[in-house]
Parts: sequence; structure tokens; C-alpha cells
Amino acid sequence: MYRLGIDVGGTNTDCAILDENLNCIGKTKSPTMEDVSQGINVAIKKILKETKISTEKIDVVMLGTTHCTNAIVQRKELSKIGIIRLAKPATTAVAPMVGWPEELSTQMNTQIFIASGGYEYNGKQIAEVDENEIREICRQMRGRVEAVAVVGVFSPVSNVQENQVAAIVEEELSVPVTLSSEIGSVGLLERENASILNAALTQTISKMINGLKQALKNNKLEVDVFICQNDGTLMDLEKALNYPVLTIGCGPTNSIRGAAHLSSLDDALVVDVGGTTTDIGVLKKGFPRESSLATTIGGIRTNFRMPDVLSIGLGGGTIIHTEGGLKVGPDSLGYRILEESLSFGGEVLCTTDIAIANQNSHPVNGAVSQSLDETIVCDAKQTIKEMIEDAIDQMKTDSQEIPVILVGGGSIILPQTMDGVSEVIIPDNYDAANAIGAALGEVSGEVNSVYSLEKQTQEEVVAIAIDSARQEAIHSGAAQETLKTVFVEVIPLAYLPKQAVNIKVKVAGKLSFSKMPTTKDRVKSFT
Repeated sequence: MYRLGIDVGGTNTDCAILDENLNCIGKTKSPTMEDVSQGINVAIKKILKETKISTEKIDVVMLGTTHCTNAIVQRKELSKIGIIRLAKPATTAVAPMVGWPEELSTQMNTQIFIASGGYEYNGKQIAEVDENEIREICRQMRGRVEAVAVVGVFSPVSNVQENQVAAIVEEELSVPVTLSSEIGSVGLLERENASILNAALTQTISKMINGLKQALKNNKLEVDVFICQNDGTLMDLEKALNYPVLTIGCGPTNSIRGAAHLSSLDDALVVDVGGTTTDIGVLKKGFPRESSLATTIGGIRTNFRMPDVLSIGLGGGTIIHTEGGLKVGPDSLGYRILEESLSFGGEVLCTTDIAIANQNSHPVNGAVSQSLDETIVCDAKQTIKEMIEDAIDQMKTDSQEIPVILVGGGSIILPQTMDGVSEVIIPDNYDAANAIGAALGEVSGEVNSVYSLEKQTQEEVVAIAIDSARQEAIHSGAAQETLKTVFVEVIPLAYLPKQAVNIKVKVAGKLSFSKMPTTKDRVKSFT
């Protein structure tokens, strides 16, 4: 049994094939194209040709993609949506989408409604849902929206009202519905923003999945397909269609998971160097550390889970400026490095030129080492060293030295000794860590809810949360015997008049192939 991992980045689409023991037996890079599915198609053809593996021997494909991230940042392919906030009479002063970039909110042509409903922190209703009011809102939205976001005050405590409204919307409009209780945590406005983005991405993810299925069909691959989430685990196509926002940020997490697998380390810093940027993430128990702060995506503040990643303007194509004193970046050649850098016959000095300067042999295929002034080379390498050390210090939680795993095709530009680092590890297949991370194939279950401690102890509600997360993971396709608890976080809500806690739990396990749907059943559910 083989599995194919695909990671679509801004510059390259990477592919890796792993065997049943998760050993990498083939890898390749292909330029990412404007039509993402066409780029995937070319990359698959390339790796199948190079490895000479029969398509019948590949059982599963995992895809990580920046498609949804790009749709938000570039303001394209977004659905027209309706928003129903269940809040009256308690929360009407601040309207949905306050603070959004004007060009984005205008393009989405959003229909906004605030209706009766919502809960207090302890599950007590603010007001009941008025079914007639919801049906009238649906009549006003009919023909004007392609998806709807339903957002209730304190819906993570109780999602009954959101489910009630979703049933009415689906009956009246027959469009995809996003429930905020399934997307973000307690904070209303940030959770609402994340839910709006999720609803706006429903057509984007649908087109991407259809393009992926066509690329697989073109290559005669009849396989099970999973999409990578931004927590380093997988979701099936049905979940991806319902929660496209969870794909945002999956690129760095794929690299972090791949680095953990290639290095056999569970706790370390991962430094992933691409052509334009370097992403630094924290590996905890084999998974990326999640950010504890609200995340801004395309100028929009959200509170759904995102990896804790620091990006700096340093990559293999970062331009070295020498006029008026040496300066590294932040501008980059990106994919133009093969045409414009000195080592490839161009006229622009970049970090890759510095890394391989004055050498008889080097690891960059097709490049020619340049004879450069040693002072410039030394000064540039020192500046690069200081930049990466400063970034690493920002991601560390204490002053103790910690191992660093270097991955990504541009990692040759970094030094192999750094201050504050116990050791620098460059594993085999480091340049394909993102695609390998996509192919690893673990499935997770997650709970992020508020629990009252009035009638239960904290230990009892934690056990309830863990069990819920385990059941979600099993339902998503994880093998029960492989499940492990990745983290449990209990946050007391001190500002509330009675005892309550916000509990976050994640459980993960290996993909259970015996539970996967057949290709026929899966395709049927998406047509």
C-alpha cells in the first residue's frame, strides 16, 4: 500500500509517495500554476513517471493547499453570503463585519440580519428563536446568497438554537450553512468573523475538490482522498466542504509534521525555508503548537484554531542589497530565482548565491557557484544568522537551548550552528517535508466548549470533553486503538459570576483504512 501526499504552495507543488511503513520512496517538485488543479495534475504525472509506481498500488491521496488562503488574501472566488446573528435583544450595538477591509466586504455583497435568540454563559436563553422571523429573513435572502453563516451568542455552550435555525435555512434556501459553534471559540465577534469566512469559502473549496478529483481521474487514480487541516491532521472531503476555513495555514503544519517524522523528534523548533519566507513553528508531542492569540487573516480578526507560526522575509531567493551598506531582503526573487540569480546566469545577488559562493561543489542542481568578495559573503551570512536567531528567540518560551529541525528547499542558506540552539538537524528528504507531512495521515477529534462547574467537578467535565473528542476522531476515520490525547487545556472564565471553564481537547490517531468509504460512495456524496 502506498500513499501520495501533495502540498500546493505559492511557488511549487510538492509530491511525495510513502510506503506502508511511512518511508519516503519518491518525491518531486513542480511549479504551482494559476489553475491549481492543472498544477496538481502535472505534479502527479511527474512523480508517477519518476517512481514508476503503478496507480493500482496507491490507496490514498492527501492534499494540503493554500487555495482558501489565497482566495481571502486575493479577494477572489468568494461566495455571496447571508449572516444571521441570534442575539436580540442583548447584542445589537455592534453589527457583524465591523472592521473588515472595505473592498472585501463590498465584494461579498453580504446580507446581514440580527434575529432573536442567543444564550447566557450558563446555557440560559436570552430569547427564543422566532421561526416566522427566520423564515422572513430567508425570503429576503432568497436568490441573493450562496451560503449562510448562523452565529449565536454563547453558542459554544449550547448549539441548539443554531441547529434549529440551520434546519429552517436549509429548508427555505437549499444553500450550505455554517454554524459558528463548530468553527470558533467563545468570543462572539471573532467567532462570527471566522464563520463568515468559512461560509464565503464554500464555492472555493468545492471548485478545488472538483479540480483535484479531475486530476486524479486524468491519472487513473481511483483512491480515497483526504484534505489537510491546519492542526496537522486530515479531514475527509465531506468535512472539507463543510469547514474549508480549517485548511488555512495547513502548509506550515504539513512541514512541521513532516519534520517530526523525518527527524523522529516530538518536541523541537521547526524552521521551514522556502523561496520567499521562513516559517518557524513549535513541535509539541509530534503536532504543531496552536496559537493562543486571535489570528488576523486577510485583515480580518478571527479566533478559530491556527498554528503558532512566525514568518520572516528570508528565503532562498531573498535579494542581497550591497549599495549603501549590506542589507538582506525583505524582497525576493521567488520563482524567478532560476532566471535572475547570479548562480543561474542572472544579475541579481540573492541568499542562495551567498550560500554556495566560492565552492567547488554544492547541493543546488543546475547552479554555478560564483566567485564573490569574501567580506560580502561573511557579512551576509552573519546578517542571516542574526535574523534567524532573533526569530527563534521569539518562538521560544524560555531561555533553554532547544533542537532545531531545518526543512525546505531553501534551508541551505542557514547556518548549522546557532546561539540558543542545542543542535541543528537536517534530516533526509528535508526538501519534501511538506508533502511528507501531508501524507502521514493522522485524524483528529477536537472539543472547544464552555462547561459549567455548578453540578460537576472539573475532572468530570474534562473526562466528558476527552470522550467527545475521541468519538469525533473515530467518526472521522481514526483507528480507536491508536488514539492518543494530544493536549488538554482548561481555562477558568474568571469574569463570569458562577464557576465555568473553557475546555480545549485534541485527540488524534492513525487513519483506519477499513473505515474509509469506497470511491463510489464518496463520489456519489459530492455530486
